[in-house]
Amino acid sequence: MICEAKEYYERRINKYNKLIEKEEKHLKNIIMLRLLTVLLGTVCLITTYFMRQSYIFLFIILIIITLVTFFGYTYEKIRNKKESFSIFYCINKSSMDRLNGKWNSFKDTGGEFIDENHNYSYDLDIFGDNSLFQWTNTCNTYMGRLRLKRLFTEMPKDKDDIYERQEAVEELASKVYFRQRLEAEGKRIFNNKQNLKELFSWMKEKDKIIKSSTITNIIRMLSLITTVLSSVLIIRIITNLISFVLGIRIFLPKIVCLIPSYIPISLIIIQCIILRINNEQRINNLIIAEKYSNTMITYKNIIKYIEKNNFKSLYIVKLYTELYNCNNGESASKEIREFSKICESIASRRNMIYQILNPIIMFDYHLNIFLESWKLKSGENFEKWINVIAELEALSSLAIIRYNNKQWSMPKFVNGKSEIMAEEIGHPLLSEKRVLNSIRVKEPNQVILITGSNMSGKSTFMRTIGINLVLAYAGAPVCAYKFSCTIMNLYTCMKVSDSLEKGTSSFYAEILKIRNIVKASKEGQQILFLLDEIFKGTNSTDRHTGAMFLISQLCKSGSIGFVSTHDLELGKMESSYNLNVKNYHFSEYYNNNKIYFDYKLKVGISTTRNAKYLMKLAGIEIEEKS
Repeated sequence: MICEAKEYYERRINKYNKLIEKEEKHLKNIIMLRLLTVLLGTVCLITTYFMRQSYIFLFIILIIITLVTFFGYTYEKIRNKKESFSIFYCINKSSMDRLNGKWNSFKDTGGEFIDENHNYSYDLDIFGDNSLFQWTNTCNTYMGRLRLKRLFTEMPKDKDDIYERQEAVEELASKVYFRQRLEAEGKRIFNNKQNLKELFSWMKEKDKIIKSSTITNIIRMLSLITTVLSSVLIIRIITNLISFVLGIRIFLPKIVCLIPSYIPISLIIIQCIILRINNEQRINNLIIAEKYSNTMITYKNIIKYIEKNNFKSLYIVKLYTELYNCNNGESASKEIREFSKICESIASRRNMIYQILNPIIMFDYHLNIFLESWKLKSGENFEKWINVIAELEALSSLAIIRYNNKQWSMPKFVNGKSEIMAEEIGHPLLSEKRVLNSIRVKEPNQVILITGSNMSGKSTFMRTIGINLVLAYAGAPVCAYKFSCTIMNLYTCMKVSDSLEKGTSSFYAEILKIRNIVKASKEGQQILFLLDEIFKGTNSTDRHTGAMFLISQLCKSGSIGFVSTHDLELGKMESSYNLNVKNYHFSEYYNNNKIYFDYKLKVGISTTRNAKYLMKLAGIEIEEKS
């Protein structure tokens, strides 16, 4: 129940708050100790300097350096612990905010996924401010966010896949620490909107030159010989300088003196020429690897943690096997750790020493050889490993819904003609204001025609149906006591507006959406449609005629859906035409000249109106006819 989740989050928040305070005290103590060490050390140094105690002076310097280094290491260790506790504190605070309906301030709204042309996501506010994504998402990697987006926007084809995801969500709901640790590791990622598409395609590219073992061995042997001979030359130069400056004769082995200087110099020139061959592609490889070096550290830690856990649900077990499906039998975490080390080495290219030694040792070539060797061994598996993380992140986002709302139900899926049954269903994003209703849409009642006055709850109810259907198909629980449906394609026409950029009016934008629905119904798709105030951009006569023919056509195609309207005349379709239309309505009531809404769905056509009342509230003077 909600109470259980609330108590858990409160305990964790208090626990991590105390740990943060404790580590802050430790950090202050370390700072004071470092300061005291420097001050006392300085006093001792001054004293021993004037006492002419050189050995003690050097000993004190050594102690100061040791203590300052030790305190610096300890400080970093404590700071990292504090940072880790802070992350867990924030995770539990966000979980509590989600539970208390204060999630609107969450930064990640999935705004980049907004698509006005999508069949339903724009109308149902799946992405953006105050959206389903903002409420649900705990993913931190780009691929995890993308996977959650796909779960919310791509209709499933097989109910067995949904049932497997449901089982996985149930298991993850009980593994609270696993979910929070997964989220905590992900929060360390440098850029959670970094698309890995470039990296995935690069992983599958193969360098034909470096792939050749003969060329690789020649380069390795050449650079080894050049390094040895260059070292000999450098030693000779240094000893000659020392002999010249200090007048000391230093004897070197005969073999060192016999090697002509032009040999290592010639080899360095040859290597510089080799480094210029195919240089652009080689440098590009290093740049790509360096670009993702920080990201790889996070992915390595995430996969390492995932591998430590055991799972029972079939869906996650299948994901888990992907982490051990390597060509050499190693685990994914070990392979990514190896790649991460290569990336870290590449990141050190920026220093001056690297640039000086590169013509001698050919670092660029060796790093490329390491990269290509790793790509040949594990490049094909890399995308699969990242997708495992993405899938677990997305499932964990759905699992938090389950953990926070154990009274919600897991939907059932039925075969046959399109239908939907919802008992005590509510809008998942409206916690305290939520009003529950029940509905069943199935032949002979294929189309639910909803009438009612302004602000009575027509649009909210249709969004309630739509969002719960999206959650159901994703594998999440739904905000209902009972819920079942067939697998259908969801289409909506609810939010339409003018577009100056595209040169389309709101009415034409609505027509385009309706066209997609009609086309899908003609193609024989099983669809559920949600139409809010259709054809509102035209005159009342055309609106009535158009709505009547559209509803008639959709009924005949076997589609099911909901239509809201202010046109009470459409309500006559239930009795006047041989159509499977059923009337429902929302209504308001008045008390002491104030308007109230109960947001309860009732059978029949609406008998109340409130437009004049609302106009009067706006200051419009309306004369009542006697």
